[in-house]
Amino acid sequence: MSNTEQPAHKVCWSCKGPVAASALFCETCNAIQAPGQLDHFTRFGLERSFDVDVDAMEATYLKQQQKLHPDRFASKSGREQALSSQQAASLNEAFETLKNPVARAHYMLRQAGHEPEGGEGHTVNDPELLMEAMEMREALDDAKDKITIDAIIKDTRKQARACENDLGAAFDSQSFDAAKKLATRLRYLMKMTEEARAKKSRLAAA
Repeated sequence: MSNTEQPAHKVCWSCKGPVAASALFCETCNAIQAPGQLDHFTRFGLERSFDVDVDAMEATYLKQQQKLHPDRFASKSGREQALSSQQAASLNEAFETLKNPVARAHYMLRQAGHEPEGGEGHTVNDPELLMEAMEMREALDDAKDKITIDAIIKDTRKQARACENDLGAAFDSQSFDAAKKLATRLRYLMKMTEEARAKKSRLAAA
């Protein structure tokens, strides 16, 4: 991860007092604050690690969402309404990024100055992975019954969990080249799981 330090405090626009950089509201005057340039992990009070407790993060997200509900700001000033909308947008972006392991890995790579494979101007150049992906797709194309598709889903989910564990270790050791390849493989595995579930649903509806 990037070693860029996040600011600990900022100045409240309303009372001019100090307020924690990650705070939604000023502790002194209770005014809504601007979201600022916080990274997604800091926004949720998390360590900058690939290993995220998604359930705990979601609980925090829902609590903060309630505090930012538009109804709470209906009688507030235009500035406060605008700031609450900005906070909500930043919160949603952070949550959507961190809850998805592929998006989380890509975010962490970019924070560390590395563009993920398959991103803008970066093609996937891993013949072994491309061959594996082609074989998985052929197996799914050939699957004609629920039992076979369930086996594919079980296998891809198992491989995805192992891949996530390897990604955590790669980020912990700052092995970013390895993290790039693992993130790409995880993306293929998750996509294959989604496609297998979709095919299973189509068979059930037929």
